[in-house]
Amino acid sequence: MAGNSFGQLFRITTFGESHGTAIGVILDGCPAGLTIDLDFIQSELDKRKPGQSKITTQRKESDTVQILSGIFEGKSTGTPIAMLIPNEDQRSKDYGHNVDVYRPSHADYVYDAKYGIRDHRGGGRSSARETAARVAAGAIAKLFLKHQGIDIFAHVTAVGKINAPNLESNDISELLELREANIVRCADPATANEMIEFIDSVRKDGDTVGGKISCVVKGCPAGLGEPVFDKLHADLGKAMLSINAVHGFEYGSGFDGTELRGSEHNDIPLPKAKEEQQFKTISNHAGGILGGISNGMDITFKVGFKPVATIMHNQQTINAAGEAAEIKGKGRHDPCVVPRAVVIVEAMAALVLADHVLRNRAVKL
Repeated sequence: MAGNSFGQLFRITTFGESHGTAIGVILDGCPAGLTIDLDFIQSELDKRKPGQSKITTQRKESDTVQILSGIFEGKSTGTPIAMLIPNEDQRSKDYGHNVDVYRPSHADYVYDAKYGIRDHRGGGRSSARETAARVAAGAIAKLFLKHQGIDIFAHVTAVGKINAPNLESNDISELLELREANIVRCADPATANEMIEFIDSVRKDGDTVGGKISCVVKGCPAGLGEPVFDKLHADLGKAMLSINAVHGFEYGSGFDGTELRGSEHNDIPLPKAKEEQQFKTISNHAGGILGGISNGMDITFKVGFKPVATIMHNQQTINAAGEAAEIKGKGRHDPCVVPRAVVIVEAMAALVLADHVLRNRAVKL
């Protein structure tokens, strides 16, 4: 495997580069008969596309998806679904200054070290533009999960040192409305305004800043996940850490849980009525996962993103010969990646869960 595919039964393979003709994805394993809502797929891509606000890159891409196969009369056929997203606004000349110079904290050097060749135009395959293909496939995963009663919601909960309070509502539709009402995609309006002002000031300084995205999965049944190497939280962690600029993943109580005693951290189960399918717990420090398998409670996790590596300041670096050099960022770049990454986090979570739903159908009579 060359690291371009993800999933076992609900499986994707992405292709393309940032400054190539197009990017795309082949989704194999989607069950036949699923109604494919093209408008929904496009709406998901619109949340990730560049040029959508003053706090994102000003590259202009419509990210209009073309479905090439696997769908007939609005339904999946059970055969591979191929989707193509043309690149429309490449400015390869913006990267002429780093043909032989490595950008600090980018993948330039390691691609050279691994392959002996690299596409210097926006990072080529290492560019976050590749994630548009994941969002397209993730949208289909979300449509599949809807049939299972599973919903996924993520939003920005931190930018730099600005942190949003815990959500007061459990209504997904209400939270989506609050999140999409602002350009930073934080479901707390007051915090969102503070975040937007801060990101804009960082942008004007020619600098960048990181942030955090929190995600909750509602309606997930007990029993998803494998007991040893394919634990549900392990697959979620791999999915999130595969996203560009992600430097951290924690689920449930995460690192804060290390400060608690067992008597404080244990989630005490409540007696369930006969008609209930699964039990609930008083607290949810486990984040909805026990022993690598979902327990029916909300699955909760957080994802930490580093500051975007390209800044509009002179920086010391080296060239391909190992000699000292200087470089300054050019082109169009995000001052903070998290507003556009919310839908990517949801997409990767959806792909993991869709895969495990299908895998779980074969484990017992």
